[in-house]
Amino acid sequence: MAVTQRLDLRQSTSLVMTPQLQQAIKLLELSNLEVAAYVERELEQNPLLERDEDEPTLAPAARGALPSDHGLSNPLGRSRAGAATGTRDGNDGPPIEETLANAIDLREHLTTQLTLDIHDPADRAIGLALIDSLDEAGYVMGGLEPVAERLGCEVARVEGVLKRLQQFDPPGIFARNLKECLALQLLDRNRLDPAMQALLDHLHLLAQGDRAKLMRICAVDAEDLAEMVAEIKALDPKPALAFDAAPVTPVSPDILMHRTPEGGWVVELNNQTLPRVLVNQSYYSRLIKGTRAKDDRDYIVTQMTSANWLVKSLHQRAVTILKVATEIVRQQDAFFGHGVQHLKPLMRRDIAATIGMHESTVSRVAANKYIATPRGLYELRFFFSNAIADTAGGEGHSAAAVRARIKGLIEAESEVLSDDRLVQMLKAEGVNIARRTIAKYRESLRIPSSTERRRLRVLRAG
Repeated sequence: MAVTQRLDLRQSTSLVMTPQLQQAIKLLELSNLEVAAYVERELEQNPLLERDEDEPTLAPAARGALPSDHGLSNPLGRSRAGAATGTRDGNDGPPIEETLANAIDLREHLTTQLTLDIHDPADRAIGLALIDSLDEAGYVMGGLEPVAERLGCEVARVEGVLKRLQQFDPPGIFARNLKECLALQLLDRNRLDPAMQALLDHLHLLAQGDRAKLMRICAVDAEDLAEMVAEIKALDPKPALAFDAAPVTPVSPDILMHRTPEGGWVVELNNQTLPRVLVNQSYYSRLIKGTRAKDDRDYIVTQMTSANWLVKSLHQRAVTILKVATEIVRQQDAFFGHGVQHLKPLMRRDIAATIGMHESTVSRVAANKYIATPRGLYELRFFFSNAIADTAGGEGHSAAAVRARIKGLIEAESEVLSDDRLVQMLKAEGVNIARRTIAKYRESLRIPSSTERRRLRVLRAG
């Protein structure tokens, strides 16, 4: 066969990722604070951009509508990103690279452990609330009742999550008092024996210097007591202070949510963290009129194009985030109204289909965006979970809610419930679930099998 060269013309379409499109996608993935750092850099580089120092105004294009039959009011999407004249101040901001590569603080350290150790979204919500309740020394402030009330769950469940968090690093974290903090650290070292527990129960005697009484109470001699006291003094009464950064860095919400007097919800962007920039049209006109050199004019036009694109991208980002957040609030209305056991199964594609966006766009919005709600501060992606079918063919059940129900049934069992029995009980409640799924959820909750639970009962009875 002869080999020849031939010139053909072919037509094809392809998506070209222009720098402007890449910028828009990047902005959508960033949090408000990260966007603010990005805008600071742009303000330094582009003389046609200015910071908007005026009071924020309502952008009509950022409005959305929530159906009234879900008990939600119309959301107000407040943002400003338009062209106007103004002055630019001289505040300097850190480069975005520094913002994205901050040293890990205690909150991030604990949240990472929470994500790895606790898989139930409802228990994660409780864990996040407990993390936010820590004081600068690492102690839980305010008790557990307010957390339970805010999340609409039993105090016993909050207590159960707290016990798991108290196993986190650093040892002693999530204690409610000094005695518990020291006990957690001794337990981590496998040194919490009866004598040491007795010493912890009578720390006031140690402070008073009454060692003779302590020796009698702890049933130890002077040498043993001296060693025990030395161990106590080697512990850290303020475990959170071991971190160089602020112990718990508050997360600034990107989205705010609150009730209306009528009982609905208002969803809006957090203007305190949302950067607002303007394009100085008058300055552009003066520059372009007074410039004759082609290279200089090209530079000015390029900067103008870049400035306009940034403003447009910020506005589109605000509209997109509001649409996604508003639909999440609408879909998860039962959670906000009744508590963690009412989390609805929700997929990103469900939101995308409802608001007419691509699933990847919803995924980008959900990452790194936090919403402040009456039940606490949550990342948007927290509200997404898989669904479990309903036996009657109705709306599915959230995996988080099913896990919570399994845990509740086992905690309330008078006779040990097998996984098969749990399947029957849940099916009677309308949850179509397989035995292996029960076992998987039970294991993720760190609940022993029915055989192990029965054996533990016998041991405790004996």
